[in-house]
Amino acid sequence: MSLPPALAPLVAAVQPADPAAMEAARARQSQLTKPAGALGDLEDLAVRLAGVFGTEKPHPRGVAVIVAAGDHGVATGGVSAYPPEVTPAMVANFLADTPAGPGGAAVNAIARTVGARVYVMDAGVNADLPGHPALVRAAVRRGTRDLRRESAMTREETTALILAGAALARRAIEEGADLIVPGEMGIGNTTPAAAVTARLLGMDPAAVTGRGTGVDDATLERKVAAVREALAREGSDPADPLGVLADLGGYEIAAMLGVMLQAAALRRAVILDGFVEGAAALVGVALAPHLRDFLFPAGECAEVGHGPQLASLGLRPMFNLGLRLGEGTGGVLAAPLLLATAATLREMRTFAEAGVPGGS
Repeated sequence: MSLPPALAPLVAAVQPADPAAMEAARARQSQLTKPAGALGDLEDLAVRLAGVFGTEKPHPRGVAVIVAAGDHGVATGGVSAYPPEVTPAMVANFLADTPAGPGGAAVNAIARTVGARVYVMDAGVNADLPGHPALVRAAVRRGTRDLRRESAMTREETTALILAGAALARRAIEEGADLIVPGEMGIGNTTPAAAVTARLLGMDPAAVTGRGTGVDDATLERKVAAVREALAREGSDPADPLGVLADLGGYEIAAMLGVMLQAAALRRAVILDGFVEGAAALVGVALAPHLRDFLFPAGECAEVGHGPQLASLGLRPMFNLGLRLGEGTGGVLAAPLLLATAATLREMRTFAEAGVPGGS
């Protein structure tokens, strides 16, 4: 598997989580003032966080959500309940001034509530976006090509967006983020996500293509047909995950992949939101297997293909709220849970420290 020279160092920088820190965390976990296993899944999450941050007492602090927005040529095929014009309108909404603070979308409201910072990227919106100091411009083209007919992106475009996502992740980390949430906005983007998932997992399109924004049966049939057409072109090979992303993906998916790779390379935790993020994660783990150590799925979303993605990644979600919005909303909701999980390892006393009988 060959990589562009500009991308190879980023992929190579993703190294395994710290096994010694995880072993020490497990040992500490067994001595904390609680019955063994009483914190359920939080105990495994805490150990994984120890491996990410390289200490038995992890102390992650800042939270950032990076919302990458892009349009899709396949959206002209009637695969969404909403027109493509919604993408630029939502970018404006992410950046709008409101009485509550910057941003009027769900991700903004949730982020304000939990103290997360929102970054917004134009990864390839098919519109003239007005100038805004908080908008990061990284587009190389106004929307992808129609994946039913041809490759959605070139390898060069794909690489450029991966590197743009990585650069924004570096900035977020430099500005204090330890938990990174990749997010997205793009009308029609569950179609390329389904195509990427079907190709990488070798699954039938109908098994991984869902209703996205809530399409009716006729639109779902068109959506599945669009994915079948894209796969039938045989424009990419699962053995070449970057090629699969270029052939079947989207600019915001590439940007989110860059966010994930860079966060893992700098040993920060990545919180996965939903299905579109899952498609990026599948490509990422195929490129850099150790990326999996740094991925923390928030919840299993309502898209039918999300469960197979998580099963392939070997990751267990933290909750199931039936979310299907995107934007990184589920990931931001999960951030306080991970912060609290780390606090149990860091701040709980052991039986010996507390003078409580019962420790082994």
